[in-house]
Amino acid sequence: MFQKQPLLADVLHNTPGHVQVHPISSGQATSFRVARRHLNGLSSELEKRLLIWLAQRIPARVNSDHLTGLGFISMFLVGACYAAARWSHHALLLSTVFLALNWLGDSLDGTLARVRKRERPRYGFYVDHMLDAFGALFLAGGLAISGYVDWRVASGVLIAFLMLSTEVYLATYTLGVFRLSFGGLGATELRLVLAAGNIALWRNPLAGVPHTTYRLFDFGGCIAIAALSVMLLIIVPRHVLQLYREERWKS
Repeated sequence: MFQKQPLLADVLHNTPGHVQVHPISSGQATSFRVARRHLNGLSSELEKRLLIWLAQRIPARVNSDHLTGLGFISMFLVGACYAAARWSHHALLLSTVFLALNWLGDSLDGTLARVRKRERPRYGFYVDHMLDAFGALFLAGGLAISGYVDWRVASGVLIAFLMLSTEVYLATYTLGVFRLSFGGLGATELRLVLAAGNIALWRNPLAGVPHTTYRLFDFGGCIAIAALSVMLLIIVPRHVLQLYREERWKS
């Protein structure tokens, strides 16, 4: 049986990019409040409507924890497929399938909770983002083993990602804004870029960047490291200054 479907406007009000600030329970001593979610990815509006459409049609026996588990297992299998691609480039296609399943589980779990009004903001935030950290490790590890990426590039991407993630989580706590995208790029857009790279390498395992000696994923990894580093250099001083001004000592 399907859950009773809420109005689309009600769900959109509580999806990423919209303000959602409220105590989690009147019976709890904590004054925890949900941060405002900021998501302006290129695909975010279409993605939100698609996720709501899917959430309204999922059988009641499937819950958010099932979807979270699907996303986590799928990312582990993405890394395993990249590692297997060292011996067979056909594993790149399978990794793309698991990327799609990772998107489904990782993106739909929170939407399903909001549609069913079964939100657990502290539990969901903690579990989702700890699993994201492990997922990034699986992904980078698989790429390093694959032979399509220099292990130093894969390590650099992982370090830069974890540093930016740390900044995002600290800003969520101190500023009350949870940023899910930068410059129009969020997790969904990055999955699409990675999937496109998988297909290009499946068609030609020796594919590189035209007119250069760089391998495709090495070049993309260096671009990712540079972009993440620039984001940190811009955002960290801005947030430090904002917090300093908001908590300036009184003379």
